[in-house]
Amino acid sequence: MKIKAIVAKKRYGQNFLKDESVLRKIVEAMPNNDNKIVEIGPGLGDLTKYLVDVKSVEAFEVDTDLCKLLQSKFKEEIATKRLHINCGDVLKAWKSSLIDESYDLVANLPYYIATNIILKALADPMCKNILVMVQLEVAEKFCANEGEKVFGSLSVITQSVGDAHMVVQVPPTAFEPPPKIDSAVFLIKKKRDRDDEDFEGLLRVAFKQPRKTLMKNLSETYKKDALLEAFLELSLSQTVRPHQVSTDYYHQLYKKLI
Repeated sequence: MKIKAIVAKKRYGQNFLKDESVLRKIVEAMPNNDNKIVEIGPGLGDLTKYLVDVKSVEAFEVDTDLCKLLQSKFKEEIATKRLHINCGDVLKAWKSSLIDESYDLVANLPYYIATNIILKALADPMCKNILVMVQLEVAEKFCANEGEKVFGSLSVITQSVGDAHMVVQVPPTAFEPPPKIDSAVFLIKKKRDRDDEDFEGLLRVAFKQPRKTLMKNLSETYKKDALLEAFLELSLSQTVRPHQVSTDYYHQLYKKLI
């Protein structure tokens, strides 16, 4: 079957990772376990070809042209069940769990849905580790520590679930076509699942206006006297900014305010 030339589609946020050294670094950073790999947005299969040599892969691709290319390119791997390709929107297929066995998410994620996918993976009890490439500023938010300007709700959610760290920063030249921004690969090792919507509601309020004090932000939703008492008990300054408060303190504050 002749496959027509593939051109990156803007509506799918496609930037194909071509740098072999980066691809190898992703594989080298994979946790050593028996979990299946889930790859979202395999694209031209440049990362997929490395992954199927290590473990069996469950791939999700929304672009029908790329599905055809992948099915042709990986005929042997599909036949030997090292690779299974799901053609369609992964977010529509994703219920409480994406697949019914333990898995690690390993992917170069399309920028436009990267944050949503990571948050769903953090909540998925079958997902054990998340090793993904996203735009640099998003990776920094997930990996930030208290005191850093980019420390926010995503940072707190991640630290509440497990440990995150940067693997490698990736320049635009590693992609075809090159994006206008830098990218980064980072790893989250999960210890538990994201499952507290009320706590995350507090975080949305706390970080709504990052330049204001935490007290000012929270006072728009919570009673001032309760906040004053909680801040006093936790020895938190009324002038502290949201990014200066640790994840542990956010959990303690939440327990005192609910």
